[in-house]
Amino acid sequence: MTTQLRRTKSAAVAGLCALALGLAACSGSDTTADESKPLPTVTGNPAVTLDVFAPQAADWNLSTNDFTKKVKQQFNMSFKWQTTTFDGGPAKEKRQISLASGDYPDLYLLIPWVDQFTPAELLKLGNQGVLVPLNQLIDQYGPNIKKALDAEPEWKAMATAPDGKIYGMPQWVDCYHCTYQGKLWMNSTWLKKLGLEQPKTTEDMRNVLRAFKTQDPNGNGKADEIPLSASVRDALIPYFMNAFIYDPQGTSGNNNSTLVLKDGKVDLQANKDGWREGLAYLNSLYKEGLIDKGAFTQNPDALQQQGDSGKVPLLGSAAVLHFGIAMSDLPDGRQKQYDAVPPLTGPKGVNHTGYNFPSAPGATFVLTNKATQEEQIQAIKLLDYIFTDEGQMNAFWGTEGKTWKRAEPGDVALDKSLKPTYKTIPQPEGGTPPNSGWQALAQYNNTEKYRNSEAIGTDIYSPAGYERRLFEATKLYEGKEDKSLIYPYWKVWIDPSLAGEVATLQTNIENYVQQNALQFITGSKNIDSEWDAYVKGLEGLGLKRYLEIQQTAYDKMPNK
Repeated sequence: MTTQLRRTKSAAVAGLCALALGLAACSGSDTTADESKPLPTVTGNPAVTLDVFAPQAADWNLSTNDFTKKVKQQFNMSFKWQTTTFDGGPAKEKRQISLASGDYPDLYLLIPWVDQFTPAELLKLGNQGVLVPLNQLIDQYGPNIKKALDAEPEWKAMATAPDGKIYGMPQWVDCYHCTYQGKLWMNSTWLKKLGLEQPKTTEDMRNVLRAFKTQDPNGNGKADEIPLSASVRDALIPYFMNAFIYDPQGTSGNNNSTLVLKDGKVDLQANKDGWREGLAYLNSLYKEGLIDKGAFTQNPDALQQQGDSGKVPLLGSAAVLHFGIAMSDLPDGRQKQYDAVPPLTGPKGVNHTGYNFPSAPGATFVLTNKATQEEQIQAIKLLDYIFTDEGQMNAFWGTEGKTWKRAEPGDVALDKSLKPTYKTIPQPEGGTPPNSGWQALAQYNNTEKYRNSEAIGTDIYSPAGYERRLFEATKLYEGKEDKSLIYPYWKVWIDPSLAGEVATLQTNIENYVQQNALQFITGSKNIDSEWDAYVKGLEGLGLKRYLEIQQTAYDKMPNK
């Protein structure tokens, strides 16, 4: 069947179906695989053209990208791109519109932090026949995919639906510094000038922030210091809350939930006494003016302006995943003054850091029934190539010698116990973007060993050594998570018939927790007189039902 005939047939089939979500009996391809039979043997690389929906950065051009050209040459594969922006809301809406219209592509190739299919969407669309299960394709044409999944049981569990099918491939990004997101960075030069040490307890922190506010540590004779700041995207509450009660929250968009697992039972932290104590402590800091008023409302750009502005540093500390969020690399070198502060110990001896699974549940590589069997096979062969080290280098970074090169004698791997294998080539500031690799669209088999074998500069305060700075800082937090309370949200599959209900409950509960936390911290609500009403409000939002659904899904999870 020619590409044009197939497209015409797809349009006709779509016209018979009111919505994509009702496509259980509709197929855009008459060659959908019968899973009871092996797939045909395809030798070589027959020419195919895939319709692909993908986000495209402002400085990319996927049509002319170096890796797109390499795929054409190596796999005889062309693409018809349907692109969206990196803005998560519009990107998700455009994807859902494409599904609902019936005119959806052969392949969705997505980025987790922009948009991806949720586990509930995968189950619903998979059961309706819209999505193509990948199991047979992987078994016959994806040896590197199969090897990678077998080597990482958590990844395989995250990818495999309760019915045993893989309806889409999630990315595996074993990012060490992303796993412990609730970090705090503090100006060590100010500490030294004031004769102070890094704070170890919540009361130490209060005293340090008071000194930053009142003792002119930047030496300009003005009371212009900002003791502590953050942004709406970062983890001020989790960093401090973990000195009172284990708080698994991460940066916004990654894991906003305070769900934990206590002796096999799913529970919420945000209605417990420890949560109340943490909010009361933060309120006491806020009332003293030790937390910047914009810390809970400003975007990351505004936070970075605080870090960058002034002839001398104004920012004493910032609760951010990594310090580059709070400050640029500046000519005066002020960014070198800041170091990570380990988790604080609270008044009752609590000393935790939050744990966030570094890979997002769901799927970013999703084949639909619009793809012919031949196209499905070629698409899996491409993904399988991306799963190799060579494929990942070319797909993510781009062309060797242009955006990356092999490690050289004297280079040091991020993990010094490993042999360095590659390093990136810095691009000139203000120059034309290289448009060489697919970058985060191709970040699949991003294992710890692969990431940590990158050659990184040894000066942690230089731009070339920045990743090492994060690596070393994260060691201060690793191991402080309460492993007995970690809820494995990344491999819990909710019944698709309950997906809408769960999404509403989750959104309402998480928004309510966040909004009330800010109101208690800033004092617009009184935690002494209004706490009980807040707890009752959670019950009124359906917390009991929400926990029941999560518990049922957890109980059905194999290999807990």
